[in-house]
Amino acid sequence: MADEAKAKGNAAFSSGDFDSAVNHFTEAINLAPTNHVLFSNRSAAHASLHHYDEALSDAKKTVELKPDWGKGYSRLGAAHLGLNQFDEAVEAYSKGLEIDPSNEGLKSGLADAKASASRSRASAPNPFGDAFQGPEMWSKLTADPSTRGFLKQPDFVNMMQEIQRNPSNLNLYLKDQRVMQALGVLLNVQIRSQQAGDDMEIGEEEMAVPSRKEPEVEKKRKPEPVPEPEPEFKEEKEKKEKKLKAQKEKELGNAAYKKKDFETAIQHYSTAMEIDDEDISYITNRAAVHLEMGKFDECIKDCDKAVERGRELRSDYKMVAKALTRKGTALGKMAKVSKDYEPVIETYQKALTEHRNPETLKRLNEAERAKKELEQQEYYDPNIGDEEREKGNYFFKEQKYPEAVRHYTEAIKRNPKDPRAYSNRAACYTKLTAMPEGLKDAEKCIELDPTFSKGYSRKGAVQFFMKEYENAMETYQQGLKHDPNNQELLDGVRRCVQQINKANRGDLTPEELKERQAKGMQDPEIQNILTDPVMRQVLSDLQENPAAAHKHMQNPMIMNKIQKLISSGIVQMK
Repeated sequence: MADEAKAKGNAAFSSGDFDSAVNHFTEAINLAPTNHVLFSNRSAAHASLHHYDEALSDAKKTVELKPDWGKGYSRLGAAHLGLNQFDEAVEAYSKGLEIDPSNEGLKSGLADAKASASRSRASAPNPFGDAFQGPEMWSKLTADPSTRGFLKQPDFVNMMQEIQRNPSNLNLYLKDQRVMQALGVLLNVQIRSQQAGDDMEIGEEEMAVPSRKEPEVEKKRKPEPVPEPEPEFKEEKEKKEKKLKAQKEKELGNAAYKKKDFETAIQHYSTAMEIDDEDISYITNRAAVHLEMGKFDECIKDCDKAVERGRELRSDYKMVAKALTRKGTALGKMAKVSKDYEPVIETYQKALTEHRNPETLKRLNEAERAKKELEQQEYYDPNIGDEEREKGNYFFKEQKYPEAVRHYTEAIKRNPKDPRAYSNRAACYTKLTAMPEGLKDAEKCIELDPTFSKGYSRKGAVQFFMKEYENAMETYQQGLKHDPNNQELLDGVRRCVQQINKANRGDLTPEELKERQAKGMQDPEIQNILTDPVMRQVLSDLQENPAAAHKHMQNPMIMNKIQKLISSGIVQMK
């Protein structure tokens, strides 16, 4: 139940439904209150909702339950960072790196925390800084209809986070109407929204109660002077022009890529990179072209460059994750042996720590499956398999069955298509009374070679020991179709007939009868017979109407079902 709720929470988190994710993780925690992963996941969901107090509480619980788990400290650091507790965030990330020094998420988080702490100490205080502190900011913005929609816009959320981390950054975003609207909501004042080019101001008349409208009278008014637009700084203007120029190059590259004109696409993406080096999407797009062209080394170089530059720019985690996923795909294309898949799997895992994308998770599973298949192929050696099987035979004769199982298992790994190894291991499991394992091996043996009589002999023996005499009889008879003179199969049939006749004669002890009836009632076929209205009438006639019973006995199908009930001890003939 806890795993099911956890899976639902992960799915909701991946789709961006963080409220549902919190609910599902809470349900899972109620069922498994000592599972540290559940608290970690719920902490991440709370942080995504900007509920940093709750995220901090869950992160502390994660560390308490699993103090040697690096991700717990990553959650703790993220929560402190969201609450502008930079020194505590640095301490949490540093402690996590002591436990897991190679964790990229902890390294990135520590860099962010140190940078935020430095900015916080170096910056002069902003008079409006207090308005942006704490989780109350997000609550106010969510509650107000005029700013609620802004929270769905990633660039606005990033600006608010930057201002939270360093209130002096407010001066950088004052020209954004959304930021001014948010400031008005946080200060509980109305700020007039002007058209482009107008200044924004907070006037007393905006806060006054509006007066009643007078009847409209046409009045001649002097035309209001058109305000002059504010002069843009030269650097900002140049930067804006560069970005527009780079975006045009990117669009040309995208168009060439769709036409399979890869060389032209690379030229456009490279030009965009030269014009604007603060957008890693140009690099990841060029990497995609290299991947499509089969230039995997070039693709990997671009992906590494995108990740490195993305860390420097503190780019969106999704973009960094995309670069890592693309690198993993290129590495996978180059993989030839199982060992080559180790960096592929590691790269996909790093991508998932940045952003848990379902497509990346799918590729990770495919890489792990490919690695396992190659390992099996590389391990395949029929000669060593025969040697291990002979060693198993020796220990079997010495009645050292666990040792024999170990060697037979190694023989199967070396040659999974050898039915003899499965047959011999089934015999060992039978001796060890591990009947389900023995039955599974015997069935695999028959699947590999339907003409191998030993497989039927092993399966029949397991079924006989499980007191499934009807099933054992059927198995032995199937084997006799392939080897009619096999003495072991003939002896198996004879033993089954003896046990079935013993039930027919009513020679079972009370304990044997009770055990056989209990086993029979678990058999789906027996259950179907007993619930069949026709058979219920037949059973009633056997007790009360001898003439009708005699007629029923002449029907082979009914007689076969009655025989099965007798063999299972459900019906006794006197």
